[in-house]
Amino acid sequence: MTPLRHRVEHVDTDASGVVHFSRYASLLETAALEELERRGTGLGALGGQGLDLRVRELRIRYRAAARFQDWLRLVASVEHVGPASLKLGVQVYREGQEPEPVLLASGSLDMAVVNRESGDPACIPPTLSASLVPSPSP
Repeated sequence: MTPLRHRVEHVDTDASGVVHFSRYASLLETAALEELERRGTGLGALGGQGLDLRVRELRIRYRAAARFQDWLRLVASVEHVGPASLKLGVQVYREGQEPEPVLLASGSLDMAVVNRESGDPACIPPTLSASLVPSPSP
């Protein structure tokens, strides 16, 4: 669970300088894929096995707004690994203004592992699943 930092850019915001709700889906996906890369099971490793990921479900809970030029901390963790699926949780925090980071949003991505060519469900090879042990609960 190595946090990823992201500075809110103009493109992330609406006319009032608040991060548009739709941008959180992209932030969650970026953090989840970076966590898989960190574990050696990212898209490149999966592609080398003829596999790919498809999002089956995305859930986001919003708590507070991020604004233009805020620094965000994205924390992803593996929550569940099935034979042909994985679920990653992501928390989005604002850094800087308060003594502790403020939780802005949290969510999860439930992903199916598929054969890259056919799109059919495929099992995660043992060579990759060994590094997908769910993260310990805080």
